[in-house]
Amino acid sequence: MKLATVLLATLSYALIGCASVSASDPSAKEFQQVVNAAHAKYKGLQDGKNADYIPILTETPSELFGIVIATRDGKLYSAGDVDYKFSIQSVSKPFTAALIMSQQGVAVLDDKIGVEPTGLPFNSRLALELYEDKRSVNPLVNAGAIAAVSLVQASSEQDRWNKVLQNISGFAGSDLTVLEEVYKSEYETAFGNRAIANLLFNYGRLYSDPEEALRVYTRQCSIGINTKELAIMGATLANLGVNPLTKKIMMPAEDVPELLAVMATAGFYDESGEWMYTAGLPAKTGVGGGIVAVVPGRFAIAAFSPRLNEAGNSVRALNAIRDIAGQLGVGVFGPNPAE
Repeated sequence: MKLATVLLATLSYALIGCASVSASDPSAKEFQQVVNAAHAKYKGLQDGKNADYIPILTETPSELFGIVIATRDGKLYSAGDVDYKFSIQSVSKPFTAALIMSQQGVAVLDDKIGVEPTGLPFNSRLALELYEDKRSVNPLVNAGAIAAVSLVQASSEQDRWNKVLQNISGFAGSDLTVLEEVYKSEYETAFGNRAIANLLFNYGRLYSDPEEALRVYTRQCSIGINTKELAIMGATLANLGVNPLTKKIMMPAEDVPELLAVMATAGFYDESGEWMYTAGLPAKTGVGGGIVAVVPGRFAIAAFSPRLNEAGNSVRALNAIRDIAGQLGVGVFGPNPAE
């Protein structure tokens, strides 16, 4: 049995079990206290720097920092710069994966993309050569995410983009739009992603025109979102695919464990093992500075700050979410107490 199959089965059972246990959530006061404490603790952290391989991301004020907890019934607890719109970047990836799962069934990820963690940087082209049977590897790295966009069932490029945007907006419970300056900056410098798209097409692992897939993928990454909306996206997964604000079903409940399992194994790129070891929550990060983590069946924690570590993960956001998870003792395999 492949490693990915074992991991997915084990994590799926753990996540389903966690969601079915009648755990008592903290009170509103306790939620707000841990959010306030984490914001105060990490707002002065100066480690890391803004992403610079997308030129415009260097212009995001590096001191911005926001944290939000969103419960499965839509209550929000926040601190900091939670209304600032930043580019969603790779945090969008699991939600487009959810779209193709909803369109084509849960097996599409394993059959057409793959679910193995790479252990390599998110934009690695070497991974395409190392995993010859499934070049795109998994839907949460750039190769797999470009492949996922190409799998969206659509009649045209505009239709493909509309479905991607409507899906992500549906998870957020808001009408989201593209930050056009981010799109322009990212698309004009997308030489590595263009190479990935062309390699995937050459290997028969891309399912639309390569440049079309690249354009739609880049627009997806350039969607503007704030930390409140990002938290609602996570809360939708915590609520078994139902948006807690709009009550819209965004994906089948029975497919949520598989998606969370991929987030657990690959959501933090080549730091995913360390993240699960110390925080114990399925999560997804993006180089725009956002991170969302899911406590299955209960709530989500989102945070944003643009200073990134070498793996491309927000330093303040990851510390804040990990600290909150530890304080509340909500790791999916058991409490990961805060240090």
